[in-house]
Amino acid sequence: MSIVPESDRPNPYSAYGAHGSVLALNSGSSSLKYQLVNPVGGEAIAAGTVERIGESGSSTGIVTHTFAGNRTRRELEVPDHGEALRLALGMFDEIGPRLADAGIYAVGHRVVHGGAEFSGPVVVDDDVVDRIEALVPLAPLHNPANVQGIRVARELLGDVPHVAVFDTAFFQALPAEAYTYAIDREVAREHDVRRYGFHGTSHQYVAGKVARVLGRRVQDLNTIVLHLGNGASASAVRGGVPVDTSMGLTPLEGLVMGTRSGDIDPAVVFHLARNAGMSIDELDTLLNKRSGMLGLSGVNDFRELRQLIDDGDEDAALAFDVYVHRLTKYVGAYAALLGRVDVIAFTAGVGENDAAVRAAVCAGLENFGIAVDADRNAARGGERIISPDWAKTLVMVVPTMEELAIARQCVEAVDGREPTAAVTTG
Repeated sequence: MSIVPESDRPNPYSAYGAHGSVLALNSGSSSLKYQLVNPVGGEAIAAGTVERIGESGSSTGIVTHTFAGNRTRRELEVPDHGEALRLALGMFDEIGPRLADAGIYAVGHRVVHGGAEFSGPVVVDDDVVDRIEALVPLAPLHNPANVQGIRVARELLGDVPHVAVFDTAFFQALPAEAYTYAIDREVAREHDVRRYGFHGTSHQYVAGKVARVLGRRVQDLNTIVLHLGNGASASAVRGGVPVDTSMGLTPLEGLVMGTRSGDIDPAVVFHLARNAGMSIDELDTLLNKRSGMLGLSGVNDFRELRQLIDDGDEDAALAFDVYVHRLTKYVGAYAALLGRVDVIAFTAGVGENDAAVRAAVCAGLENFGIAVDADRNAARGGERIISPDWAKTLVMVVPTMEELAIARQCVEAVDGREPTAAVTTG
């Protein structure tokens, strides 16, 4: 298999041309990220962030806006998400492009947790907002900010449809044997304890993008997607349908991440509570914010980690080895589940930019038909094959574009279409 030139790839989204642009919003606990996207060509027309929203001890927030190659940065007071969105909309009016002239077709909201209730994007009404808010116990750090962002945006941009796109939706297709935890079934049912999976928008986009750039149907490919950013997750996708993923009830399970531990013996929690006197909140902070690469090495940026390794730091070297060991173990497990692996796709910040991680994960897997070519792996660019010609499994780098995926799902939800991603995407 080889990459099909962009000019030779059919665009399943060409019919979206009449719809104009989509404003994709991602409301975090103290930040707002936004991007105005063309759902046909996929380009970001403008993008920005509002940081330090309502943070105690911080007198100013930071607002950045990028349009036409120019980046504007301001320091302003941002007491809440309402003011954050007003500032963002003001940047469009002041710097461009004017939203009144951008032909906005919909506003898309990234929502972290859709529980077992939402298996796809949904046009937002009051009932949907209430249902998302009811899922707060499953995502207390994320869903409250998501709900607040939706409410504010509906007030300020009430003349266009709003669509919620869920991080967990893609993984609602997991088989029961993959999403069920082996705990008392009544407890699990009463408290909605199961594997939900996260980064689903990215995993779905990348699996579909792989098919499109190879000129294949997604239904014909078995793909392992490795989304490696500060948060990291893996998925096994057979014919466009997920059969397993590494994150679980929350984004804590699975791979070693920037500040999260990933897989750990649950009894570690009991041990530290009994012997170190740590509270539930302290344990939560330990495993989510003080573990992973930060806990092992003192840094969670792989560029800083590489410098420490080059300087002879043994903790940094061990952190890298632990990270790669966990990744390799998941690749092997997912290869066994899939039976045949056509493509391994690296994506997100670390996956797209760190050649050493990619090489280390695939090292020693030659007997399984998995390898990387040193020169191809060192090259930079867009989607590309980095495995040697003899390899049985293609190893690829495929940049993720979650905002574009959100924009296209918005159009599909508003139009009532069957998802194009079921065939090809990207």
